[in-house]
Amino acid sequence: MSSAIAITRTDLSACELRAASARSSNGAAARRMLALALVLEGVDRERAAQTCGMQRKTLRDWVHRYNAHGLDGLINRKAPGVPPGLTSGQRQQLAAHVQAGPDPKKDGIVWWRRVDLQKQIKERFGVEMHERTVGKHLAALGYRKRSVRPQHPKSNPQDQEGFKKTLPTR
Repeated sequence: MSSAIAITRTDLSACELRAASARSSNGAAARRMLALALVLEGVDRERAAQTCGMQRKTLRDWVHRYNAHGLDGLINRKAPGVPPGLTSGQRQQLAAHVQAGPDPKKDGIVWWRRVDLQKQIKERFGVEMHERTVGKHLAALGYRKRSVRPQHPKSNPQDQEGFKKTLPTR
C-alpha cells in the first residue's frame, strides 16, 4: 500500500481552512476544505473522506489540486466542451455567403434554409454538422429564423392585384 500524499501547502492552517469553508458560497469546495482541514488535524484519510462524503481516492485527487493551486484548485472548473466545428474565419465566410444570398439559377432556391447551408458547409469546409448546429451558428452571427414567405423573383405585383377578391361594401 502506498503512503498518503502529503499536503505541502502550508499557507493556511486547519482553522483557517475551516474559516474559508464557512465564507465559501460554493458548497462542494467548502466540503473539500473541511476534508483537508480534518487531514491537517491528523484524522486518517479514510475517515476524513467519509465524513465529507467522498472516497479516499477522491480526497487524494483534491489534495493534489490543493497543493498545486491552493483554494482555487478546490473549485470545480468548467469543462472545455467540444471545440466549435467552424473556425472564426470560416464563420465569417459563412456570414458573407448568407448575406450574398443564393443564386436561384445555380442553387435552385430563393432563400437559404438551414438544410441548404448544411450542405454548403459540408461542400465548402468539409465539416459535417447537424441542422440545428447550423442554426446556432447563424444565431451567433446575428441571423434569425425567417418568418415570412419570400417573394418569388418572377412575381408581378400588378397581376396579383387583379386576382384579389373585391367584395362589395355593405
